Amino acid sequence: MQASRFAFGPFVLDPGAGTLLRNDVPVAVSYRGLKLLAALVGRPGEILGKAELMDTAWPGMAVEEGNLTVQIAQLRKLLGPAANGGEWIITVPRVGYRFTGAVEQAGGAMREPLPPPDKPSIAILPFVNVSNEPEQEFFADGLTEDLITDLSRHSGLFVIARNSAFAYKGKAMDVRGIAEDLGVRYLLEGSARRAGGRVRINAQLVDATSGDHLWAERFDRSLDDIFAVQDEITGKIVEALLGRLRAQPPRRNRPRNIEAHDLCVRARKLMDDSPQAAREAHLMLTRAVSLDPHYAEAYRWLAVNHWMGWIHSGGPAEPIRSAALELARKAVAIDPNDAGCRWILAYLLAYERSFAEADAEFAKAIELDPNEADTWAALSDIAVLAGRVEEGLEHIRKAFRLNPFPASWYYLTLGQAQYAAGDYEAAVETLSREETYRTSSRRFLAASLAQLRRLDEARAEVELFLVGNPNFSIRHWAATEPFRDDATLEHFVDGYRKAGLPD
Repeated sequence: MQASRFAFGPFVLDPGAGTLLRNDVPVAVSYRGLKLLAALVGRPGEILGKAELMDTAWPGMAVEEGNLTVQIAQLRKLLGPAANGGEWIITVPRVGYRFTGAVEQAGGAMREPLPPPDKPSIAILPFVNVSNEPEQEFFADGLTEDLITDLSRHSGLFVIARNSAFAYKGKAMDVRGIAEDLGVRYLLEGSARRAGGRVRINAQLVDATSGDHLWAERFDRSLDDIFAVQDEITGKIVEALLGRLRAQPPRRNRPRNIEAHDLCVRARKLMDDSPQAAREAHLMLTRAVSLDPHYAEAYRWLAVNHWMGWIHSGGPAEPIRSAALELARKAVAIDPNDAGCRWILAYLLAYERSFAEADAEFAKAIELDPNEADTWAALSDIAVLAGRVEEGLEHIRKAFRLNPFPASWYYLTLGQAQYAAGDYEAAVETLSREETYRTSSRRFLAASLAQLRRLDEARAEVELFLVGNPNFSIRHWAATEPFRDDATLEHFVDGYRKAGLPD
């Protein structure tokens, strides 16, 4: 996949990589400045209005026009005079700005291929809904997600996580390109149709290197047999890639009500969104639990939903913390063999400072499913706060390898680990990414900028962070985060204070 780069004067701008070079030497430019420069350079000679530029650099946010003026001034200072002695960016009074230089566009470098793992590697692509009802999309997605979970529990396989597999939903790409993107050899493709109490599923296993089909089968069954079909497909893939296994992973808890399963699939898609989406997910999951009181995964996601409530409300409140922990314990009690339930419980236990129990639950989660990327990402967070920074960096690298296109919180976790390691430049680059920039990660970005003595930028980030988190205080944060190491805690507090976050 090619990305555009722009060359002008001694500069090369690569918006995709987030870099600006002057005579091949990197130029330190802010995230906002880079966004504005890319917009201007991408349309040289055109007048770009202030509203358009502000929407580019501060999407979905209400900011003062003065912020734009400051960023443009900083860009002019960084770029210096153009070849003709004038400005690269000129002001069009009361309208906007225009880039004046001659720009050449060139293809960027290909994305670095991911190193192949030392075991059979596979991604399960989203099954295509071939029914005439858009509502059945959730059924096809649920089937895909269940197959990913079932396959990832086999330690002999390397299985790409759900988030990255679903990056290809609805996209027409050849199997080799997808396999190269994800760093895997095998892909499972399929389609699903659900109608009148019946399901029809087509599935095929492809060797992306050769293009050969290793296995293909069609299933036409009663809807009541859907989970048996999933087990059958999983078994066929495992046999094709690993041969016949004597020992199988312990069976997972299955829902007894298909509507509860559908509600769970829908709710999972709302987890990383807005507070409003979180409330909608809560209603769906509460309904799923009432339909099927013995469905472990519904309780697991309800616990996560409460956790997201903590995030959106600015910090863990005691009644919500207790409810989330109780739900996570219930999920594990119903299904002790579900790694997802285990890591959620482990994470919540760490926040209760039940560290020994949390460590044991994390270890059990990894034993049950070594391919669960979210476990590694969550464990990274907890390890860093325990002062085991190198271990934390290793865990988040492993999470990214299993999930190359992850949810936004992975970048927050990586940036936090980079800050803890004292790699502030890397932390700024990570935390300025669009994926995480509008989350609570801004506090870590501000601290990283402050440690680099970029205090004006740090304070601007603090100001924006406090708009969404008006009740934040360093004291409350330090008291509620599961720190186990005083030096690590002091390092974060030092960065926060330098950035100007309230005590």
